[in-house]
Amino acid sequence: MPRKISMLAPEWWDYTTLDDDILDDAARLSAEDMAGLSRDGFKVVFYDTLEDFYLAEALEYIAAWRQATPDNPVGICGPIGPTEQLPLVARLVNELNLDLSSVHFWGMDEWYADGREVPPTHPLSFAKADMQLCFDRIEQKLRMPPSNIHFPKADTAEYIDSWQGVRCAVMQGGQGDIKHWAFNDPVKRQGKYKDRPPTPGEYRLLDTRVVDLHPVTIMQNARTSGGGVVTGVPTRAVTVGPIQTWKAEKVSIWQAGTHDNPFGMRLTSLMIGKKIADSCVPMSLLAEHPNVQFNFYRPAIGKCDVEMH
Repeated sequence: MPRKISMLAPEWWDYTTLDDDILDDAARLSAEDMAGLSRDGFKVVFYDTLEDFYLAEALEYIAAWRQATPDNPVGICGPIGPTEQLPLVARLVNELNLDLSSVHFWGMDEWYADGREVPPTHPLSFAKADMQLCFDRIEQKLRMPPSNIHFPKADTAEYIDSWQGVRCAVMQGGQGDIKHWAFNDPVKRQGKYKDRPPTPGEYRLLDTRVVDLHPVTIMQNARTSGGGVVTGVPTRAVTVGPIQTWKAEKVSIWQAGTHDNPFGMRLTSLMIGKKIADSCVPMSLLAEHPNVQFNFYRPAIGKCDVEMH
């Protein structure tokens, strides 16, 4: 039976092409149901305050970097959405006097425009945000070498190579409205994928690459970062691939309710918990990763009831 046409962007695949039974089951989940989806390899954690939420996220950096030695460098791959944890990371490093000389950091993604990754002077630059919110705030004597900070570029070879010989303890991320991690969006309905989306196995073979962004992703970033000015948001990006994601020992997704809605948070929890992997919901492919943790700010879980305001 052919898959449905997207309600959001008919030329793309996305979660609206799933069977209605899956969508309806997700909408019915309570917070307790979501917690009950934890299983071996997938853990659901709730935080009751934003202070606890972002501190726990920052502490994942510290826990990972504390494992590093000159003979065993350790890194973390981190997002720009969310960002509230980044100043806390710098403060913790300074207060703990943590020597970062053997640690690494990988940025998850960067915007792409005019044939290259956007420069740090671009107002939406992810590299600029990481440096200003975190790394430039760390005391000079504690900082990691600049060569150990890896941001993806249009020429992806150096970034891909940086994952060799360094252990990635944690890949953090958020979840977008289109149910992506990093900019691993669903693909367009074209070529071999005109009538069917990529299989999970096909999607997992994707490396760090330049991608076209789903219209929902562009709208979301205009809303969260540009005051709604869609024309100011690039339509392409460079993103860390599933190949690098499966090199991470743990994938930790942080959802405070600002980047996806109550339904979206339920849908990916259901699909990962029940091991329903479908590339129309890229986040669901993490059902096949051996160590995934979803972190929720409990008050943002909300509900999927219809309410007129």
